[in-house]
Amino acid sequence: MIPPREMSSITASSSQEAAPYHFGSENRSDLRSKIRRKRRELPHAAQARCAERLAAHLAASPLFRRSKRIACFFPQDGEIDLTRVFPRFFSMRKKAYLPVLQGKRLWFLPLEANTPLTRNKYGIPEPDLPPRSRCAPQGLDLVLAPLVAFDSAGHRLGMGGGYYDRTFAYLPHRRALRKPVIIGVAYGFQQVASLSANPWDIPLDGVVTEAGWGSDPGAPSR
Repeated sequence: MIPPREMSSITASSSQEAAPYHFGSENRSDLRSKIRRKRRELPHAAQARCAERLAAHLAASPLFRRSKRIACFFPQDGEIDLTRVFPRFFSMRKKAYLPVLQGKRLWFLPLEANTPLTRNKYGIPEPDLPPRSRCAPQGLDLVLAPLVAFDSAGHRLGMGGGYYDRTFAYLPHRRALRKPVIIGVAYGFQQVASLSANPWDIPLDGVVTEAGWGSDPGAPSR
């Protein structure tokens, strides 16, 4: 997996729909509000174009091709539409998983074409399957994680619930096999100059946007 400190800055897309946006030194709450509003205001046609580009970047990457168990998510609140890549999971014989709330952490349950879904307390679809179907976090190869903002150092600003940080809190303590690779998924304009990190924040191994990758996803080690 790729050291977050080696993450390069993402080149902004040349398209107008996701032009780079400057954010000042707002606190986390203000920053969340501004970026979430900008996401929601992106025209539907632009959202679709960005989603298709992101899906193409994902499917073409060595990391995606070699990963067998991949966690993904349904878009909410203007997030880039990751469902555009779902058909590629099935055609490439990947095992796709969705996060499911379990207390203050996440479980991961399989997603197939006919998987029954229910909505959690945030209105997000989850597989309606028995607990025995779940995959442990360390059993995943790749996690495509939602975010509100990110920086070139691999810091991630989420919605504030802390679910991903708590679920993958074991990663910094494992020096040998560190699974899964955690890749942030976002629009290019969600990148900011820098984010302050809390001690419990789990850094990203890379970020992919409609403009491409923010690091080398084919690197064999973290």
